Amino acid sequence: MPHFANPLLRNIIIRSQFDSIRRKQCFQYLKTLRMLQSDGFKTVYFGETNIPESLVIGQDFSDGYFIQTPNWCIVHAGGSQGWVPWKYRMFLRDELCNKPEDNLFSEFCDVVRKAYGKCAIVVKDRRPQEELRPKEDREAEVQPYIPKVINLTSIVCCPEVAKSYGHELLSLPSLCNYLSPLDTAWSSLKWFIINNRKEFCLQSIDSIYSYQYILLSDLISKGIARINPSKWKTLTNKVQRWENYYLGKFS
Repeated sequence: MPHFANPLLRNIIIRSQFDSIRRKQCFQYLKTLRMLQSDGFKTVYFGETNIPESLVIGQDFSDGYFIQTPNWCIVHAGGSQGWVPWKYRMFLRDELCNKPEDNLFSEFCDVVRKAYGKCAIVVKDRRPQEELRPKEDREAEVQPYIPKVINLTSIVCCPEVAKSYGHELLSLPSLCNYLSPLDTAWSSLKWFIINNRKEFCLQSIDSIYSYQYILLSDLISKGIARINPSKWKTLTNKVQRWENYYLGKFS
C-alpha cells in the first residue's frame, strides 16, 4: 500500500527548502553589493510606482469590471545622496504600450555616470526569481542571478547597457524588497498626495456643471522634493543596518 506523507508536514518541508534558497539568494546579493561598494561603486535604487486616479482625486469611479480609471507610472531613482539628479519620468500607463521608452535606461545610465561615476544599480524584478532560473540551478549552490533584461512596465533595464556605461545592474531578490529604500520613498510620496491634494486643486463652476482640476505635475514634483537628501540618508542607513544583520546571520 503506498504511503502518503502528511500534507501539513510536506508543506513545512517544502517551505523550509524554499526559504533556504531565498536566504542564499539574499546573501549572494548582499555579498555582491558589498564587493561592488568596496570597489568604489555608488549604490542607486532604480524603480517605479503606480499612482491611480483614485489616489489623486480621493474618489474611485471604477466598478472593477468595465470602467478602468487612469493610472500613472512614475520612474525615478535615489540613494544615500538623495534623488538621482535625473528628471523623473511620469507616464500614463495606457500609453506605455504605444510609446515604449527604449532609450530611457541608457539616458539614466549616462546621467548617473556623470553625476556619481560607476554605480551599482539595484532594480526589483517583478517576477519571482525562482521562476526565472532553471530547476537544476535552484538545487545547486545559489549564485547572484541577473536576468538578461529587467522590465519596469515597458521600460527595459539591460545589464549590458549598464556595463557599457561602467555600471553593474543588480536584481534585488523577491523576498528582499524591503532592502530597497525606494519603496519607503514611494510610500512617502503617496501620503503627501493624499494629505495635500486639495492644495493643488482648482474649482470651476458654470451654469450647469462643476469642474475640478488637479495640478498633478506640480503635486508630484512637490511630493518628490519633500523627500530630501536628509530623509534619503535615513532610509539608506536603515537598509544598511538590515544588510549588516543578514550578512552576519547568513554567513
